[in-house]
Amino acid sequence: MAELPTLLYDGDCGFCTKAVNTAVRLLDPDAVVTPWQFADLDALGVTAERADREVLWIAPGTAVVHGGADAVAHLLKQCPRRSWQLAGWAMTLPPISWTARLVYRVVAVNRHHLPGGTAACSLPAHLRPATRDTD
Repeated sequence: MAELPTLLYDGDCGFCTKAVNTAVRLLDPDAVVTPWQFADLDALGVTAERADREVLWIAPGTAVVHGGADAVAHLLKQCPRRSWQLAGWAMTLPPISWTARLVYRVVAVNRHHLPGGTAACSLPAHLRPATRDTD
C-alpha cells in the first residue's frame, strides 16, 4: 500500500487548528494531517521555519513540497467527493490560483486576529511561550 500524503499545519495556532479540524471533518481527505510540531520534519524534507510560515502538503515519494494555497488545493484534490476535487483543480489555474494565494497570504499574516488566534500566532515558533520541543 502506498504511503499517504501529509498535511502539516501549525498546532500552536488556535485558528489554524480549528480550520484544519473543520476541513478534515468536512472533506475526509485521504491524507495524514498533523501539527508540524509533532512531525518528523527531517524525514518529510521540510524545515521548522517553513512549516511555521505556511501549511504544507508533502506527497509521498517526491521531493516536492507545496505550501500555502497550493497545499490547500492539493488537500482538496485528495478528497473523495468529486466537487472538492474539482475545486482543488480550479485553485491551480490562473487567475483563481493568484486569488487563492493572495487570500491565503492575507489570512496567514493576520491569523492572530482571527477567531481562535492569539498574539502568540504572530510570533515565530521559537519565540512562542508554549513552543514544544520537536527533537
